Amino acid sequence: MKFPLLNGVSWASRRWSLWALLLALVVTLLAILVWLSGRYESSMVQSRLEHDAGETVTDIRSGLTRNIQTFQALQSTERPPAAWHAPAAELLREHREIMRLEWRSETLEVLGFVETPYRSSVFERLGRHGMEADVNLTCTTARRLSGSAYSTSYFMPQNDGLGLEVMDMCLPIVAAGRLMGYVVATYSLQDILGELVGKQLARGVGLSFTEADGTRLALHGVVSRGSRVYVAQQLLDLPGNTLVVRMESRLGTPALFPNVLTALVTAMSVALLAVLFLLARDMRRRLKVEHDLGEALAFRKAMEDSVLTGLRARDLQGRITYVNPAFCKMVGVDAKDLLNQSVPAPYWPPELAAMYQQRQEIRLSGSNLPREGHESVFMRQDGTRFPVLIMEAPLINAVGKHTGWMSAILDVSEQRRIEELSRASQDRLQATARLAMVGEMASLLSHELNQPLAAISSYATGSLNLLQGEMAPAATSSPGGPDAGPTAPPLSEDLQLAMRRIAEQAERAGKVIKSVHDFVRRRDQVREAVEPRALLDAIMPLVSLQARKLGVRVVIEVDAACEPVLCDRTMVEQVLLNLSRNGMQAMQAMQGIDETQAPNQQARVLTLRIRPAASNAHSRWVEFAVIDRGEGIPREVADQLFTPFFTTKEEGMGLGLSLCRTVIEQHGGFLGFEAAQPRGTIFSFTLPVALARDGHADVDAAGTAKEMA
Repeated sequence: MKFPLLNGVSWASRRWSLWALLLALVVTLLAILVWLSGRYESSMVQSRLEHDAGETVTDIRSGLTRNIQTFQALQSTERPPAAWHAPAAELLREHREIMRLEWRSETLEVLGFVETPYRSSVFERLGRHGMEADVNLTCTTARRLSGSAYSTSYFMPQNDGLGLEVMDMCLPIVAAGRLMGYVVATYSLQDILGELVGKQLARGVGLSFTEADGTRLALHGVVSRGSRVYVAQQLLDLPGNTLVVRMESRLGTPALFPNVLTALVTAMSVALLAVLFLLARDMRRRLKVEHDLGEALAFRKAMEDSVLTGLRARDLQGRITYVNPAFCKMVGVDAKDLLNQSVPAPYWPPELAAMYQQRQEIRLSGSNLPREGHESVFMRQDGTRFPVLIMEAPLINAVGKHTGWMSAILDVSEQRRIEELSRASQDRLQATARLAMVGEMASLLSHELNQPLAAISSYATGSLNLLQGEMAPAATSSPGGPDAGPTAPPLSEDLQLAMRRIAEQAERAGKVIKSVHDFVRRRDQVREAVEPRALLDAIMPLVSLQARKLGVRVVIEVDAACEPVLCDRTMVEQVLLNLSRNGMQAMQAMQGIDETQAPNQQARVLTLRIRPAASNAHSRWVEFAVIDRGEGIPREVADQLFTPFFTTKEEGMGLGLSLCRTVIEQHGGFLGFEAAQPRGTIFSFTLPVALARDGHADVDAAGTAKEMA
């Protein structure tokens, strides 16, 4: 879809881009000029400061040299110490940087000394004797150099709580090639900076003596602080000592512009502003209109991009002219791949493309398209299908002409998923209700059937007792006795066995019902140690009866190494019985195998196997397996085999295997199945071994989780 003023907005944005580029270039040029001028001025200030630092070092060296010449003139004539004192004191009044002047003999014995008149004695607090070693070393160096030598600086604390950094100078006095003594002068480093440096050089800067590592020894002037401090350092190399002269200054910080550049930039700025003003006055109205239009289009575009409903516009020929981002995200196809596309659309499923094309031709042939929605199925780029709800309406332009069709598409897959979840939830609720009903029925049946079963057991026992009582008189009467009557027929042993079986099975049915009742009521089941073979023997009469009826041969395999298991005997017997019946029924639908290999009767074999669950004979679990030779379990049935109320039998309720698994899991075991070879299914479960402890049966549960897996 093309909008009327879209090109105007594009040109406006391009013009603004050009103006922005021009302004950026001008600002960049001005910034570069300012930066270059600043760098130039900074380099000039730094060069000037370096030159001043060099001049400072020269002034200090020249002043110290002049002092040496003065010392030599003072000692040029021989005079006693008393006569030496007056000219020496005069010399100290002229040179404030000298704190103390000493005349020493060739053995460094002090012959006389003079203190500066401008302050108290430097050595008043600590005395001079503590520095004799440094003086001896300095004079030795001076003697070796045949000239003046300087000691390293040292700090002298004063009585006022402050201190002073000083150094000694030793000058040998030689007359006619013979050493006559030494002149030792003590300099104040701070006063050297104040007295020997020219006033012009020291004005407005901070002068200091530092060591090589930057430690400040003496300072003259004000220390400059801030980010635009210029620093220059020069070495003052003296015989026997080397100091660093540091000069810091904030003077000479460059102005914003140099004079020539200021005039040039000002002229360019005035010209640029004039041109911009003229152009802005001419374009103000036009830009205002374009700005309003751009805001309207941006607002509409923002609304279209923010909606979750897919929007699609088509012309009268069915070609797509516009799609919003929601529609592109819905079908997983970019807008450039959808625009100008006709039938078949990329998001149509191939199997439905012909039907969709025919339906579109019918719907677009009429001018009055109904506005109600209709459902359809779209396809994403990865091939997945999803349901959509489509609502279409005619697209009318500004002059009232019908130019196409506008569609709103809603993805209803989430709605369908929620409906499916609701249906599944309803099914689960119904299943829960059915389970509750089954529990109630089990409780009711257990209560109602206990009395008839007890009556059956009582009648069977009574009948057996009556039959045995009738047999006794007949057996005791003599055949030829005088009062012998008709001989009673002997009671058949098979009839006695049948009556006993009736009593046993009635009692067993009562126990089963009681166990089911306790299981439903979640009561604690009574567990006892039972031999695994005894569990099979208890159900074999019923299994054998059904096996003869169905034509199945039952094979029992019991490993002698199996120990007694701890279980609820009645419930486990029911599990074995249920699995055995399922196995025999699974072989009924199987067709006979090849007659040349074996008869059909031999193919229907049910194997009941008991063995330790592990490879060794001391496993803590015993495995029970029921193996049939049926057709096996299909994959789609295996996924929900243990689901309550799921059954493949027409008369089944779908609760047998589910209850069997619950019973085994309550014993701590595991019930599962696998395919048998060459055919059939193996249902197996595990029960814990009962271990004797202090005369009681208990379960060693240390390896429950590992061996069960």
